[in-house]
Amino acid sequence: MTLTYVDSGVLIFAAKGTREAAALALPFLQDANREFITSEYVRLEVLPKATYFRNEVETEFYNAFFSLNTRTIPTSVALLELAMEEASRNGLSAIDAIHIACAVFGGAEEIVTSEKVTKPMHRTQLVKVVSIFPP
Repeated sequence: MTLTYVDSGVLIFAAKGTREAAALALPFLQDANREFITSEYVRLEVLPKATYFRNEVETEFYNAFFSLNTRTIPTSVALLELAMEEASRNGLSAIDAIHIACAVFGGAEEIVTSEKVTKPMHRTQLVKVVSIFPP
């Protein structure tokens, strides 16, 4: 089993993206050889809008994903310090750096993202970054 942290964009692509976008994301989420970990940051990025707009199917999709995770990485000062260091070192957005730090703190072997390989998240050396987009 590959311990995998999934970026929120992957969940959004799978839940409400175009047919083509969902086709890129779903194989990662349905891979029986993966064990998933997540964070409250991912939950915060995907659930509030789905809930606010009363999109029950989308909300159920996200909740099903969260219920399948082996654990949720809690926030901490040390996690945010690592995120700050990684963002400064590699020019990452705050949330991308937080996701990378969560993956590291959770012991993930990889983080799956909806960002293309040319984006800054792929600069990190802390954890393997895998894009849903083919190379």
